[in-house]
Amino acid sequence: MPTAGRTFSESWYRVAGLKVSLHPTVKVRKQVFRGETWYVLRDPFNNQYFRLRPEAHEFVIRLRPDRTVEEVWQECLDRHPDAAPGQEDVIQLLTQLYFANLLYFEMPADSAKLFERYRKRQQRVLQSKLLSIMFIRIPLFDPENLLRRMMPFFKFLISPLGAVLWLTVVAAAGKLVIDHFDLARDQVQGILAPDNLLFLYVGLVLIKSLHEFGHAFICRRFGGEVHTMGVMLLVFTPLPYMDATSSWSFRSRWQRALVGAAGMITEVFVAALATFVWARTGPGMLHSLAYNIMFIASVSTVLFNANPLLRFDGYYILSDLLDIPNLHTRASRHLRHVVEHYVFGYRDSFSPAQSFKEAFWLSVFGVLSGIYRVVVFAGIILFVADKFLLAGLVMALICVISWGLVPVFRLVIYLSTSPRLARTRIRAIAVCVVFLGTVVSFLAVWPFPERFRAPGVVEAAQYIQVVNDAPGYVATIHAASGVEVRAGAALLELSDRELDFEIEAATAQREETLAMQLQALRMQTADLEPIRKRLEAIDSKLKDLKTRQSDLMVRARLSGIWVAPAIKDWVGTWFQRGSVIGQIVHHGAFRFSAVVSQKEAADLFNGQIRKVEVRIYGQGEKNLAVASYKIIPYQQEKLPSAALGWRGGGEVAASVKDQTGLQAVEPFFQIYADIQPAPGVVLLHGRSGKLRFTLNPKPLLLQWAHRFRQLLQNRYQL
Repeated sequence: MPTAGRTFSESWYRVAGLKVSLHPTVKVRKQVFRGETWYVLRDPFNNQYFRLRPEAHEFVIRLRPDRTVEEVWQECLDRHPDAAPGQEDVIQLLTQLYFANLLYFEMPADSAKLFERYRKRQQRVLQSKLLSIMFIRIPLFDPENLLRRMMPFFKFLISPLGAVLWLTVVAAAGKLVIDHFDLARDQVQGILAPDNLLFLYVGLVLIKSLHEFGHAFICRRFGGEVHTMGVMLLVFTPLPYMDATSSWSFRSRWQRALVGAAGMITEVFVAALATFVWARTGPGMLHSLAYNIMFIASVSTVLFNANPLLRFDGYYILSDLLDIPNLHTRASRHLRHVVEHYVFGYRDSFSPAQSFKEAFWLSVFGVLSGIYRVVVFAGIILFVADKFLLAGLVMALICVISWGLVPVFRLVIYLSTSPRLARTRIRAIAVCVVFLGTVVSFLAVWPFPERFRAPGVVEAAQYIQVVNDAPGYVATIHAASGVEVRAGAALLELSDRELDFEIEAATAQREETLAMQLQALRMQTADLEPIRKRLEAIDSKLKDLKTRQSDLMVRARLSGIWVAPAIKDWVGTWFQRGSVIGQIVHHGAFRFSAVVSQKEAADLFNGQIRKVEVRIYGQGEKNLAVASYKIIPYQQEKLPSAALGWRGGGEVAASVKDQTGLQAVEPFFQIYADIQPAPGVVLLHGRSGKLRFTLNPKPLLLQWAHRFRQLLQNRYQL
């Protein structure tokens, strides 16, 4: 029911005497959304669509060139006093139809005004393209005749039989991927390699072309028309696109949702076919192209097309399934209504939501889509800047202007000139000033704690690596892992049959030499000296062999806990000399060994550290006090533990060429912190955690600026 504020308007005199009607080419189709009736106006001449509520439809269909707007509105008010649109609603409705070129004026000046509206509309389209520079669309041709001719060949695929065929092919391809999962996972590492970029782009163009034709054929199958196909510059990358807005007139929401999902359905089917080619071909051009098609179809579908927060396929599917047409526009209008009505005090504002549930969905979508759009665009800008720094800077500047300066300028114009705020302008301006001052104070004045964290591991103050001094096979295990041992205790025994043979051979040589020495004493005394030297050499060799044999018994060199988790599986395993077999840890005192990246190293030496504490993974709710810490004043490249690198599941970038996982990609600074035990916290050698540094409080704006400068320095050397 219209409210008093909506029934009458001070601007009514501007439209009351106009004689207008819909263009003769406009067609009307009835639709049902969420159990409510809507009407879709469609003008095939200019491919314009517009949705109307029943009360607005009742008003619009009564417009004729021989009747004024005042007469039509009065008739609707007499027939439906509770449901007729108010004067403010009529003004807004006529304005929207006017700019959509759906109204007909039977006046000589109408052609000039029509051209003026067309010119302004083109200006708005151009402005929208400039603000969406990363998603520019360039129409090329009308594919309607081509779709009509090809439809008989594809009609059987868009049927239950086609759905069964699709499921069968996709399921079989999924099984192939599972069977060759290791190969598929390894091949993804070279997806951005220079020699693969051409295959990646060819696959992208091919899969996206079929994606758009999938939309077009499904739309044509249900009676829609497709009159625009062209090229979209997605982050300056040419890709095909098509216009399927005629599906808006479909009465069935499932048909509209299927048109939205048709591109992804086509992509998945083509990716399944490419999977068969990939699995049955060896390294080569065809194999690489098939894999790139598989990768593109999966990544682009999940990150972009299926995501409802971006205005791609997932957005339109969600809009149809929720039965909320124009989801993005209505969400923006609803959020504007919330601000105007509840913050600025404009009581005549109304929400496009028809229920509390719909208002909830509009609010959630409006907020999340705005945040997600900023995140995605920021990621795209960083990606482009990594490849082309100048292009990234230009895109960043455009985003700052379109998302920062332009909205501020529009807000100023809105607060100073909008007739909607005629009675509450002072309140609106005061609220904005207070809000802006609060935000500035919150970000630029109010100090907030500043912290940064460094990954590390717990180390016993006394521990040694147990290594074998002689090579051999593990023969006997004398101490299980986890037991406490004393210095000199036997841990395990190795065996080496070749060493035994060498000892037997050296012993036989010694006995032979002794016999030769006895013979020389009786018969040839001149040969005694060479024989004596040979005996000394054999004795030295035999002593060395005996030492190596004794070294086959691996003993503890420190009292503590013997740690070798996999020792029970080592019987029969060969160990080279110097292999790390395990550790002996003395749990008397502990320290925390952490690594600090170069970008955060400056905070270590500027004297702003106020507090240092340690948190152990699995017991992060308890902080361990640090008695003292020591910074190693030179850069290092070897991690204190493989658990800190990527190979061990850590967050420090480790070289893929280093099998030990200890070689870091970038140099770092190492810190040793003496930690104090705390009740309930179990300290074990090798447990990982974080060393948390608390710095002097700073405003958030200064902290963000510092991190932004670090980003520019590290990624772009600016």
